[in-house]
Amino acid sequence: MLGSVPTWVGVIQLLAAGLVAGLCVLQWVWWRGEQRSAGAMWGFAWSCDIGLMLLVGGLGAFLGDGPWNTLVGFVHAQLMGGFLLIAIPATCAFGRGPRVRWWVLGAAAPLVVSLLAWFWPMADENVRMTVIGSGLIVSAVVVLGYVVATVGRLSVSLWGVLLVVAGLESLAMLTVGGLVPDRTVGGLLVALWALPIAFGLAGLALARVREAQDAARRQHRMRDATARLSNTAWFAHDADALLLRARDEARTVVGDPSVEGSLRPISHGRFVAELFSANHAPHDGQERAFLVDLAQVVATAAERYALTERLNRTAFSDALTGLPNRRAVEKHLVEMIERANVERTRVSLVYCDLDGFKRYNDMHGHAGGDAVLVRVAEYLRGVMRGDDTFVGRLGGDEFVMVIARAPQDVELVSLARSIREGFVDRRFGNRPARLSVGVATWVPGDVVDPDALVRHADTAMLEAKRSRSGFRVFDRALRRRVEAERLQRAALESAVEQGLFTAHFQPIADSLTLEVVQVEALARWDHHGNLMLPADWLDLAEETGLILPIGLQMLAEARRALTRFQVPVAVNITGRHLSEPDALEQIETAWGDEYWEHLTLEITESALVQTVAAVPVLSELRARGARIAVDDFGTGYSSLARLSRLPVDILKIDRSFVKEIDTDRGRSVVRAIVELAGTHNLEVVAEGVERASDLATLVELGVRRVQGNFLGRAMPSLPVRGPRPGSIEETRPLRVVPEPRPAEGGYAALHRQA
Repeated sequence: MLGSVPTWVGVIQLLAAGLVAGLCVLQWVWWRGEQRSAGAMWGFAWSCDIGLMLLVGGLGAFLGDGPWNTLVGFVHAQLMGGFLLIAIPATCAFGRGPRVRWWVLGAAAPLVVSLLAWFWPMADENVRMTVIGSGLIVSAVVVLGYVVATVGRLSVSLWGVLLVVAGLESLAMLTVGGLVPDRTVGGLLVALWALPIAFGLAGLALARVREAQDAARRQHRMRDATARLSNTAWFAHDADALLLRARDEARTVVGDPSVEGSLRPISHGRFVAELFSANHAPHDGQERAFLVDLAQVVATAAERYALTERLNRTAFSDALTGLPNRRAVEKHLVEMIERANVERTRVSLVYCDLDGFKRYNDMHGHAGGDAVLVRVAEYLRGVMRGDDTFVGRLGGDEFVMVIARAPQDVELVSLARSIREGFVDRRFGNRPARLSVGVATWVPGDVVDPDALVRHADTAMLEAKRSRSGFRVFDRALRRRVEAERLQRAALESAVEQGLFTAHFQPIADSLTLEVVQVEALARWDHHGNLMLPADWLDLAEETGLILPIGLQMLAEARRALTRFQVPVAVNITGRHLSEPDALEQIETAWGDEYWEHLTLEITESALVQTVAAVPVLSELRARGARIAVDDFGTGYSSLARLSRLPVDILKIDRSFVKEIDTDRGRSVVRAIVELAGTHNLEVVAEGVERASDLATLVELGVRRVQGNFLGRAMPSLPVRGPRPGSIEETRPLRVVPEPRPAEGGYAALHRQA
């Protein structure tokens, strides 16, 4: 098959084999690239077969006749058959030809006959070579037919035409080499016939490698552009600006200056973005996917911006009135004070509260209350308009107005009056709804403290509500009072921590014998050596909650006084204390677990009626033996029918009635209370006895227990009084005895007579 060729032709074949080997490296780079296409694989296999065929042909030129020459000829023939077989799938991969199964079988059948002819014993060697050559020619015809079928059904690209031309050139060199009479020229053509197709495959591989590199670079540019747009989307807040950025990126990467973009909202806060060519320029699949990715980034960012805006509105606005909420007011107030601190201007805060709103809300339900709040918001929006006015709702029925570059106090007073008088809602019932208005102002030089400004405005509003004036400006006088209250609050807290509260005991005596039958523990605050009465600090203690530890301390002092004085004790207790969830445990800890029958707990009439939790707690204490007294009776809200259902043992007549006992009106009230107590089997104690005439009248009216400064002032020790001169009952003086053992409970154990 190789024929006889000169040695120099063999050298050329070996050089060509080396060249094709280099081209195979290029084919391998194409095959191992990012695309991994089938054409690259079959092109690499085809080039390797050509290189081996040239190598074997070159080696055959240096071998003489013999078995080695025959072996080389056999290998060369098989490589030529492989070249023909590989041509079919390679052509299919390059040109997307028809299915190759039957074409490969058609080309392989004569090659199998040629292979068998090598080993089939034949007498004539020329016949063997004729059979082998015929098999190769038939196989080549089948391959040529497949190439024609592939080229005929598709539009072939430039590289496809060049590859076909190279194949025809190789076929022509093989044919001419077999027909020319000059064996030297013919052998050269036959030896190098595969070089054109090898160079064609190498050129195709080089072009594909270049295209793959360009595609990879373009893909990287697309990826980088998408990443840049995504990063910009996190920091931008304008979807339209982001769409323009996406359009510019698409124009740069795709190379189409006609690319435009659109963004439109759809239902439920969703958006649709699109990037398209206005000139309908054709884009491949990769470019279309790139445009879709950019559009998706824009649409997602637009949805995020819209959601963020809705969340901000929800977080910084009131859902009912649409006004800015507390967070927005605080943020705006801080910004305005900081700006005013630079501009040296004033900032005022107008604090508005709706009078009687809770009562109206209870009567007409939440829907009616919400309607009133909406009307207040609409009214305040229209009071003052402009960039320097900011209206918000703090919560409930509390509204504020922040005024930047505020006017002087005279104008602020006029503004507060106009707000108060301008809103009158007569749908509240008999009493129309009005606004209580408080105004506070930050002036240059003050500490930048927005919370303090809100507190001052709230204090002014509460003062306006308390004084029933309807409006108040936080001025110097109010500032001094607030500062004094702050100092007193701090001193009160310090006094509780240091245990500066002590108990003084005022006697409760028998009105006939003037004998002390009980003492009441009254709290005194030792403030820098001065004893302060509850009237000076009781309201503040109630407001701050410090009344709870003070009351427990007085209860413990009363328990020690019971042991020391050996007389029953009475202790005042507040409704707030009884409202605590662990009120019973606290009272037990302070008093102990015995001698309950010698303890009287005094609670005011109003606290007993208004505190729902007080009744079950007092009932439990009463079941343990303690007695319950209604303090300041006659000044609260008890009715005769309700009094019988309350856990009460004693009625204490308020000092205001005792003070007027020398009048017909005062005497009638006391007589009515005594008769009411007798009807319900209750004891009566009269407070505030200051004169002998008061005591005589109370005795005539049947009051057996009296208390007041005439009988003994409150003091740390027990004031002992004996019987009145000429009294019928003679009592022996009390003497101090050791603390009774638990088994000796009862009043008799505490009052042993000599």
